[in-house]
Amino acid sequence: MPVIMVHGPKMNKEQKAELVKSFTEAASKIMNIPTQAFTILIQETERENVGVGGVLLVDRDK
Repeated sequence: MPVIMVHGPKMNKEQKAELVKSFTEAASKIMNIPTQAFTILIQETERENVGVGGVLLVDRDK
């Protein structure tokens, strides 16, 4: 069972559904594995919980 993990910003339900569908279809085609075998895990991360270059993302764009 292939597992695809996605770490990113908050998304609405429609965005998540589109992401899961697109990733599953692409990976299935490339790997020649049925779509039913794939599991997609989405981890949403708030910008205040991510630091890049010593600065929180929430503060970087101010």
